[in-house]
Parts: sequence; C-alpha cells; structure tokens
Amino acid sequence: MSTPDPSTFDLAHSFTPGMAALVADPLYSDVWTDPALSPRDRSLATVAVLAALYRPDELPEHLRRAISNGVTRDEIAALLTHVAFYAGFPAAISASAIAARTLPG
Repeated sequence: MSTPDPSTFDLAHSFTPGMAALVADPLYSDVWTDPALSPRDRSLATVAVLAALYRPDELPEHLRRAISNGVTRDEIAALLTHVAFYAGFPAAISASAIAARTLPG
C-alpha cells in the first residue's frame, strides 16, 4: 500500500517520525489489510471521511487509491454528492474540486 502524498508525508515524518511510523504499522499493515472490509469499501469510507473533514492534503492520494481499488469516477462523484447532504455542501464542493484536479478525464 502506498503512503500519502510524498511532500505531505515527508514533512510529517520529519516533524513527527513516531506518528509517521504508525501510518506504516499498524494503519497500512493491519487496518487496511483487515478482511472485515474490502480495500474498495475502505477507500469509499476513507474518501467520504476525508471529504467531510476537509483534508485536502490526504484526499488526492486516497482518491487515486480508491480508483486502484476499483471505485469508479462516477461512484466517487455520487459519493461526494451524498457527503454534501451529511457533511455540508462546502466540504463536498471542495472535495469535488480536488477530485477533478486529481482524476482528470
């Protein structure tokens, strides 16, 4: 599993190496590999949460991961529309703009 955007991850790692180590283990080594949820389902949940909480540094990498985990652009668009009603339109609009830049086409 890849790590978040290198520039963001590198900055965080240099400032908080202990926290960065937790991203590798247990987050990516245990949580993302837990068979209770498929990687596709985890990607949907993660994109929804990152959009709702407006996490623009993390969202692009997780959008790309969602695509690689089998989520389509249309599903991401529908997810962000759904998020708008529960997390607010400003958060969903910002996430949609990030998605448009990250997933052109």
